[in-house]
Amino acid sequence: MWDALLCLAPTVLLFFTAALFHWSPVRTLLERVATRVTRILWKAAYWVLELPTRTHGEWTNALRSDLTGPRLVCKPTALAHHLHLHCPTLLHPSLAAWPQGDPHVQTLASLLWPAEGPSGRGKVHFTRDHFLLSDGGIVALDWAVGLKDEPVVGARGEQHHGSCRTPGCRNSTLPILLVIPNCLGVVTPHLQQLSFLALHWGFCPVVFHRRGHGGCPLTTPRYQEFGDPKDLAQAVTYVHRRHPTATLLAVSEGSGSGLLLSYLGEYGSSSYLTAAACISPVLHGQLWFETPLPSLYHWGALYYRKLQISRYLSQTPSYASALSSVMDVGRLLRCRTLRDVEELMFCGSSSSKPTTGAPGEAQSWAEVAKAKAKDWESYWERNEPLRDADEVAVPVLCLCSADDPLVPPLSAPLMTLFRHSPYFLLALTTRGGHCGFAQSGSKVGSGGGDGHVTSTSSWSHQAVLEYFQVVGDFLKGEERGRGRRWASGQDVGGPAQGARLRSGTLLARRRRAVQAVHRKRHQSYQPSQSELPEEDLFTWNRSYTR
Repeated sequence: MWDALLCLAPTVLLFFTAALFHWSPVRTLLERVATRVTRILWKAAYWVLELPTRTHGEWTNALRSDLTGPRLVCKPTALAHHLHLHCPTLLHPSLAAWPQGDPHVQTLASLLWPAEGPSGRGKVHFTRDHFLLSDGGIVALDWAVGLKDEPVVGARGEQHHGSCRTPGCRNSTLPILLVIPNCLGVVTPHLQQLSFLALHWGFCPVVFHRRGHGGCPLTTPRYQEFGDPKDLAQAVTYVHRRHPTATLLAVSEGSGSGLLLSYLGEYGSSSYLTAAACISPVLHGQLWFETPLPSLYHWGALYYRKLQISRYLSQTPSYASALSSVMDVGRLLRCRTLRDVEELMFCGSSSSKPTTGAPGEAQSWAEVAKAKAKDWESYWERNEPLRDADEVAVPVLCLCSADDPLVPPLSAPLMTLFRHSPYFLLALTTRGGHCGFAQSGSKVGSGGGDGHVTSTSSWSHQAVLEYFQVVGDFLKGEERGRGRRWASGQDVGGPAQGARLRSGTLLARRRRAVQAVHRKRHQSYQPSQSELPEEDLFTWNRSYTR
């Protein structure tokens, strides 16, 4: 008898344990304990990896002070009013909470998680087009031509379901989306997912690679400076001439915004772009290099930068000597910070040491330090992303997160720029990490390869693409209104005075390729255009000078 009871004891114990777990108070208590233990282990991991746990105070306080207000920081123009009415994804993000919404989890996922996911679906096929620059350098343009699970049709490749034509084909129906990676030239899974979704939304993505980045050969003894837009300007001109009737748009990721914003500021109304967007942008380049990054990201970026240079030197020995003649490669590979690498590559005095010549002619360490600081300051005078912000002539959307671990908080002058410039718009979120912006209920790397998009892991993808579509509709309406005013004799300047009307093909929404996501609109008061102050009714007529 006792033997039978002992044999049944484990079963009875499991039965009562299961019944206890199904009791609601016990289950709630266990969930709280598990959550508390997980958070403790989470903070321990932060401490071991030396990751910051606090959000940027200035941004967080500004957002928490008015959580019910609009998250769009901009000048109250007609375009801003149009975005408030027709861009719900941008204004009402559904961002993931902890733990998926942890800033470091989102940042690392955007950098490391495979874009195609465990099933291999959603991978984008690219075809490369090398472009020879005026000084003999070479940049690369990777055109998205289709998806992994869809067959490539024809010799050059043309596909269905949101496909894009290759550089040799002229397609006047699809807007071209120029994608600019970060300053290290890494095409992250975040950008691959953006290209994947852009194909389904009816865009033609093309990734721009700087000289020496992304497998592009370095045929000149120099790399591209952080904010030097000359190479990008030649590439944009090349794309425009190959596709003269296509609408050109641009989006950058992280530190790649330095190049895009520099191009928009330096070329102003002469740029061929209709609109631009920056995801987690670096708006103050010098401050970004001088602010120490968390150790995990710092050493990863520094290792990748050195690996990129050493790999180039080993694969192209013919150009290694030429590169060594303009920079100290040995010291470059021994640098311990990204600032030292940038300074040694582009500032000549960074490798200087006190030299002894004739008596009394020795160069002191103080003189070297002074010359080094002067070179560093002059470098940023010509490379700061917003040095020519007053010349920008196209709408630029910046998506920023308050808990971004890689970008310093916005300063007061930058916030003033967004509040007073009609071309700059800032979308602030309480969480999102760096280029993360994971949505609640979405899975990282999700997306179908059968011609339908079921979900996207990043809110920034949908927000940027919807922003481009809404801006295109707005500009088309402005052009029609200007045409009516000119026809009635109210506009003496003519339809555009030689302007190129670029938004005629922007943007045909491909509904068969996108599964519609129905969202309940927030019923909030939005002022009509007639209620805006008269001085804020900015006219969006551009005078093209090229």
